[in-house]
Amino acid sequence: MFENAIRRMPRPQDAATLTTQQLRDTFAVTHLFAPGELRGVFTDLDRLVVGGVMPLQPIDLPNHKETGRAFFLERRELGAINVGGPGVVHADGKTFSLDRLDCVYLPMGSKSVTFESQDAKHPARFYFLSCPAHATHPAATMKPKDASPVPLGSPAAANQRTIYKYIHTGGIPSCQLVMGFTALEAGNVWNSFPPHTHWRRTEIYFYFDLGENVLTHFMGEPQQTRHLFLHNEEVALSPNWSIHCGCGTGNYKFIWGMAGENQTFDDMDGVKPMDLR
Repeated sequence: MFENAIRRMPRPQDAATLTTQQLRDTFAVTHLFAPGELRGVFTDLDRLVVGGVMPLQPIDLPNHKETGRAFFLERRELGAINVGGPGVVHADGKTFSLDRLDCVYLPMGSKSVTFESQDAKHPARFYFLSCPAHATHPAATMKPKDASPVPLGSPAAANQRTIYKYIHTGGIPSCQLVMGFTALEAGNVWNSFPPHTHWRRTEIYFYFDLGENVLTHFMGEPQQTRHLFLHNEEVALSPNWSIHCGCGTGNYKFIWGMAGENQTFDDMDGVKPMDLR
C-alpha cells in the first residue's frame, strides 16, 4: 500500500544540514517491491507518486485520500516500466502486455487499472510514476527498440550509455509526465556527468540491474553537495534545485522520470565539474 506520510522536500539550505539518516528518510525510497504487493510514496515534487507492483495474483491500483478524487487516475496520468518477468496491465477493458523493459502509459481518466504477472513463478515488477494531469492522451505501450535509442558518452570517460525515451515529446504523448531509462555499457559507471539542474522540472531516479554493486547518487546544490549510497532497485528523489548524477561499482540501468513546466528533455542548467563543491 501507499505510505501514509507525504515525502516533503526541505529547502536547499536546510538539506545541507541533515544527517545521513535524515537525508535517506527524505530523499531515498527503498523496498518498493514485495511479492504480491503494491507499494508507493506520494511526494511534493510536482505531486509525483513513485511506486512498485510485484503481482503474484492480479493487483488493482487503489485510490488514496491524497488524490482528493473518486479514483486514482481521475486527474492523474501514469507511466510504468516492467523490470521483471512478463506481465500484463489491464486498463478500462484494454489489455497491454509488457515484456521486460517495456513501457505503458495510462492517461487521466483511466478508472480501472490492474497489474498482473503472466507467470507467478517469474513475476513482473512494474515500476511506476504518476503525476497530475489536465489533458487526456491515448493509452499506449512502447518497446526499447522503438524508443529512439540515443548512444552517449565514451569508455574513456567511463560513461558510455544508451538513453531510451518512452514518454516524451516525439514519443508517447502525455500531459506532463516524461519517462524513460538509461543503460550503461559494461565497464562504465558514471551517469549524468557533468551534472545539471533544471528549475522547471523535478526528477526521480530508479536504479536497477546493479546486482551486488553499490551506487553513489550525488545530490544537493552544486556548491553544497551531498550523497546517498543506494542498492539495487532503490530510488533517489531529486528536487529541482539539486544535481542528480551517480557512480557505481559496476554498470547498471536507471529509470528517469520528470514532471513540471515543460517536457523538453534537454532543458538543463549545466554545472561545470570544476565548480562542484
